[in-house]
Amino acid sequence: MADMLRAGQEWLANQLKTHASSTVVYLRGANQTSVTAIIGRTLMKIEDGYGGVHMQWTDRDFLVSPAELVLASSQVLPERGDTIRETDNGKVYIYEVNAPGSEPPWRWSDPHRRLLRIHTKQIGIE
Repeated sequence: MADMLRAGQEWLANQLKTHASSTVVYLRGANQTSVTAIIGRTLMKIEDGYGGVHMQWTDRDFLVSPAELVLASSQVLPERGDTIRETDNGKVYIYEVNAPGSEPPWRWSDPHRRLLRIHTKQIGIE
């Protein structure tokens, strides 16, 4: 059964990449690469430090194949502070890899590690 589920998740990831994605530029310092990204958002539970929680949406999530995330000839994982540039209708939207509170800035989008879900916060428009 696990192989059938893996095959289904791979099929779905390929369909999303083919029919519901766009090319964005991923940057870390002077290094950059173009990656195919599926756009999303995540609702996160954030602890307030006093025993309570509140809910907060990420500005934008970018789901990318880890094989595409190559900087300076090395495959990398996202790091807080990296940036993603997305062009839409002649405007360039700039996002910083980040997540609210102590949440990690990325996580696997599926149990088979087919896609990275990169959490971001919009920091500018050009």
